Amino acid sequence: MKLQCDVEVLNRMLPSFGMKGRGRGIRGVLSIGKHLDKTSQRNNICLLICTAKDRAGSKYKLKENIENFFTRFVEEGKATVRLKEPAVDICLSKADVNSLKKFLSAARLAHRGSDACNLPLSTLAPVRARDVEKPKRKLTIVSKKDYPLTCNFPYSLEQLQVSYCKLSRVDMRMLSLKLLCRLDLSHNHIKILPTSISVLGCLAELILHNNHLETFPDLVCLSGLQGTLQHLDLSQNRLQALPPHFCQLRELVNLKLDDNKLLRLPFHIGQLSKLRFLSAAHNQLAILPSDFRNLSLENLDLFGNPFTQPNPFDHTIQLKFPLSLLEIASRTVVNLRIPYGPQAIPFHLCHELDAAMICDCGWACVRSFIQTAVSMNLHLVSHTVVLVDDMGGTEAPIQHHFCSLTCYCLFLDSCVQRRIR
Repeated sequence: MKLQCDVEVLNRMLPSFGMKGRGRGIRGVLSIGKHLDKTSQRNNICLLICTAKDRAGSKYKLKENIENFFTRFVEEGKATVRLKEPAVDICLSKADVNSLKKFLSAARLAHRGSDACNLPLSTLAPVRARDVEKPKRKLTIVSKKDYPLTCNFPYSLEQLQVSYCKLSRVDMRMLSLKLLCRLDLSHNHIKILPTSISVLGCLAELILHNNHLETFPDLVCLSGLQGTLQHLDLSQNRLQALPPHFCQLRELVNLKLDDNKLLRLPFHIGQLSKLRFLSAAHNQLAILPSDFRNLSLENLDLFGNPFTQPNPFDHTIQLKFPLSLLEIASRTVVNLRIPYGPQAIPFHLCHELDAAMICDCGWACVRSFIQTAVSMNLHLVSHTVVLVDDMGGTEAPIQHHFCSLTCYCLFLDSCVQRRIR
């Protein structure tokens, strides 16, 4: 039974001599195994702690010698084993959670006096140099022949790139890398992104460039990634739309959507207040959502989309007079920001409220509205703009929604006045 982790052995007698420990662990390997007592010629179960500086290791007897286990933070890979003799605390950290739990279970059995012959343990021996090396933080695999099939990824990885390996799905072993901050799965054949990827609680960069994705899971947008994901690259896939709750990923700073089949951008894209770099070139965008006006970008690239030339006098009217009770109630919920959810109202109504449009007057409209489009200079939302077409344009059509005829007439009057000037 072996465990790789950071370990610090604290002598509890040091404070009485006015001394204190180092305060931080070093990389080591802890082994529980058999050790032959030369005096009694019996095998005892001992704990061996080996580090890079002491590969031979230090041995500690376990039978009836553990005073306490401190496991409050075991789910974070941390624990402390307090020995009676010598009076030391063995502090463990940065350990794989499952391996740590198994190790502590074996230590308990040894403490209770289980015979060495009853436990599947080997004889203690010094570890190899590579076992006590500094944990690996970064791993790059760019060839299928280098892809690990029989062993796990190093648990300590913070950056992982697996490209050109023809992966058709995300390897579930990657989802156990709790420290992972950057995951690059570009240039593969991945068709479905599992919702379980949200268990990567530290993930800040997710790169899925050049895969076969057709959808992006809505549940991922409602997971813990809301507070961590800053860079998302979905370029060169087969996406036609992004999920309704995509804009819940409010920590996004850089979003790449180039070379997909997107017909529209999310309704509430303006909620991505931290977004600074947006690239959605070579898609099928004909118009931008009205909330696009709320973005504040440093760089914007929408080249190669079939934007139409808008006419504010061309409109679609879906107003009903008088407004239905459902429309009035829906507008009230959105305008007053009343909490709602599938536990209170039907699921399809939740979807409609999520996609509510905002009129120029600031009020919401859900089913009943007037829709038109106007041309907007993209420099109004971005410092740097890549030309929209080969003609050197930087303008694109953007949707406008109006909650009433009054708001629409006021808008038309302002358009007429601008043309007269």
